[in-house]
Amino acid sequence: MSGVNLSGIVKAYGALQVVHGIDLTVAEKEFVVLVGPSGCGKSTTLRMIAGLEEITDGDLTIHDRRVNRVAPKDRDVAMVFQNYALYPHLNVADNMAFGLRIRKMPKAEIKTTIADVAEILGLTPYLDRRPADLSGGQRQRVAMGRAIVRHPKVFLFDEPLSNLDAKLRTQMRAEIKRLHNRLGVTSVYVTHDQVEAMTLADRIVVMNDGRIEQVGTPMELFNNPANTFVAGFLGSPPMNQMKGMLTETGAKIGDAEIKINGAVAGHAGRDVIVGIRPEHVTLSDEGQSSALPISLDLVEPLGSEALLHARHGEDTLVFKADTNGDIAHLSGVGAVHVPSHLVKLFDAETGRALNLGT
Repeated sequence: MSGVNLSGIVKAYGALQVVHGIDLTVAEKEFVVLVGPSGCGKSTTLRMIAGLEEITDGDLTIHDRRVNRVAPKDRDVAMVFQNYALYPHLNVADNMAFGLRIRKMPKAEIKTTIADVAEILGLTPYLDRRPADLSGGQRQRVAMGRAIVRHPKVFLFDEPLSNLDAKLRTQMRAEIKRLHNRLGVTSVYVTHDQVEAMTLADRIVVMNDGRIEQVGTPMELFNNPANTFVAGFLGSPPMNQMKGMLTETGAKIGDAEIKINGAVAGHAGRDVIVGIRPEHVTLSDEGQSSALPISLDLVEPLGSEALLHARHGEDTLVFKADTNGDIAHLSGVGAVHVPSHLVKLFDAETGRALNLGT
């Protein structure tokens, strides 16, 4: 039995089309993250799954049932919103129980269910408190608890951590992942934060301008981005991208040439985009084979590692380097060594990844 299936889904507001015929299957018990910049259509897609937005064209099925015209309350999905959406006049227990009372569940069953879910989420000591007396992280757990008590077929998360500070976001990411592992409910999660996407997802769906750019596991997308957009969106910092031209043995970038694994000889003279992950380089001497000369602008210490902000010609680049407890040795860096097997190539015109073979 499949979880959620989107086939040719289109969303238009009058003449303005914002989602352009996307196809996506979310397997049962899978945790899928929709990620992309603001305005890419990810939240609109989630709201169509929830039934909060009408589908203009295409088919949406949840557990093999077509739900295009099914009301949100009858889709058996539960949504966790960015703004918590808690009732301020109700305490935690009543907020979590509200939906169950609307469904006329027996009082004894409601009480047992609330107690069980509160224990899972660490909310037992706060059941008598109102939302105003809770921290941001506790409010988000209440919102999650309200969704969990319904035992839905699908969980939908709409940027649920964006209102939290960095430390709470890290804690809540771990809690959401543990919760999914425990409950095993099909989940679709929307975020613009690629770190959340990488850490939470079984599979990531990268969206841009209402279209799906690539779908895959976090490491598939990190190691083998389908195009320059995905390469520049996933990764922190993102992949460095430089204009270059293929030679008989590698790629020429400005006055430098770096070696590349693959059958590049037959493509000499082809314009490409050369992609280098910040963490895939080592510091080197300028004269070393396959070294890329750089002009260092700034060293940004982060503790065990530092970010090197540099330039090569007109390209602004960022690389990562180990500090070994000090950054003094980084101030004189004049080049980085680029391992040939880790260099990515993209077509200069289309931006699509190139696979030239071996």
